[in-house]
Amino acid sequence: MKKILFPALLILSLVYSCNKTGQVKINVLSFNIRYDNPGDSLNNWKYRKEFASEMIRFYGADIIGAQEVLKNQLDDLANALPGFSVIGVGRLDGKEDGEFSPVFYNSGRFSVVKSGHFWLSETPDISGSKGWDAASERIVTWAVFKEKASGRTFAFYNTHFDHAGDTAQRKSAGMLLAHIWENINGIPVIVTGDFNVTPDSEAISTLLSENLLVEAGKISEINYGPEWTFHDFGRIPVKERVKIDYVFVSNAIQVESYATISEQKDSVYLSDHNPVFAKLVLQ
Repeated sequence: MKKILFPALLILSLVYSCNKTGQVKINVLSFNIRYDNPGDSLNNWKYRKEFASEMIRFYGADIIGAQEVLKNQLDDLANALPGFSVIGVGRLDGKEDGEFSPVFYNSGRFSVVKSGHFWLSETPDISGSKGWDAASERIVTWAVFKEKASGRTFAFYNTHFDHAGDTAQRKSAGMLLAHIWENINGIPVIVTGDFNVTPDSEAISTLLSENLLVEAGKISEINYGPEWTFHDFGRIPVKERVKIDYVFVSNAIQVESYATISEQKDSVYLSDHNPVFAKLVLQ
């Protein structure tokens, strides 16, 4: 019996060691769900919410950075994603009013080391503050997670930049980058969001300027789906559609595959944006 037991214990020990030191795979989704607008008629959230939650489960997302999420939509997604917890506040009052940019995460797999949020403005700690030439209040939700099985930690940021203010977009990128440098001590970083700018914009150039982050699709081993992400529920002609939704990663992260999900269920869209999905590996 002892001769059988010892090899078994040795194998278990080796498996545990590999879990502690090996690669950690994480499926990440950035998803502007489109706020619950009654004026959207048949594109309203009530017709899309089941399809959206099915998509999240089908792709096996471990962490979702979502945008344009009102409180009732936050509750809908929380109810549709058992085993997930959520971090986030409404951007108008720092509680439940206005759009959230929440982070949903698999709480069975990850624990939160620390988390927070700040507004993209000259007064980032003041709830509901609007920055520079922005048309709306904008917020960042962030967290440091630990994967329970391996003990590995990583940082996750999710945001939604302003759609109108050029200065606000550029300043927001600089503020986001500065917060990462100041608060994250060398661990891998993942950033998701609707940045409301195209890849050739000054805001994206700012975000990539210090060689900390790279767009996931640029280093992915496999790319799937169209380049564009915004289609306005199919109303924009294909040739005029642009990329404004992103997943960025730091250099310590490998991207196995990357997709912009342009699927429909019958005539129902997931949103007016394509979700962006990436299979990541922490080295």
